[in-house]
Amino acid sequence: MKRPIRLPFLVAVALLAAGSVPVAAAHTRVRTPEPLGVTTTAPVSAENARVGVLVRGGAHYCTASVVHSEGRDLIVTAAHCLTGSGSGGIEFVPGYRGGQAPYGAWAVARIYVGDGWKGREDEDSDVAFARLVSRGGEEVEDLVGGNRLVAGRGLSPVGEAVTVVGYPRARETPVSCTNISTAYGGSQQRIECPGYSGGTSGSPWIDARGRVVGVLGGFQQGGATDDVSYSVVLGGEVAALYGEAAAGGAP
Repeated sequence: MKRPIRLPFLVAVALLAAGSVPVAAAHTRVRTPEPLGVTTTAPVSAENARVGVLVRGGAHYCTASVVHSEGRDLIVTAAHCLTGSGSGGIEFVPGYRGGQAPYGAWAVARIYVGDGWKGREDEDSDVAFARLVSRGGEEVEDLVGGNRLVAGRGLSPVGEAVTVVGYPRARETPVSCTNISTAYGGSQQRIECPGYSGGTSGSPWIDARGRVVGVLGGFQQGGATDDVSYSVVLGGEVAALYGEAAAGGAP
């Protein structure tokens, strides 16, 4: 379980559930980071500013990232990061480094989790979205941008290179690692990258075109060791949940 105990480039979102089509063309810039399987401090960049920490009680405890939506106020993380007895009073701090909040702290207004997680904490439903409270008439995406989310039936990044950016509890700066994702069962994916300890749950898995194709969580709430991490394959349930959250419906 990868939860700790303490402490402007915009692209459109495509919901690729069965029968739907992208609302805009994919970002075409392709990254080819090397070497694979090596964890380093994530550099300061416009893209990494979209990733941040979830804070509760003065301590950061999970990772989340901004995804594009019409309301420009949406983040994605693991469901186990936003539910439970201490799920109130959560803030998101994008681009967090060294105790500093360069883009401010954003209060969570509404949480969206799937029925599979609500009913039985199904590890195949360990993805959640949250809408943030605007600040001075400004939304979080206005400041840092939002990555495109790719989800839908039959879609999987397995076999492709993905970059995972997240915040371990023992660090005040994010880490980054790129490797090839592999299948784990029929509904999960895994990646081998060292140093993804407690606090990295909810980290986005970003493909070569800058799209979110996974969220660290799922099996064993992200993995029982620091060197192997998991994500749900973002299928139809996640696509539908994103649609509900983006539309601002009741959680």
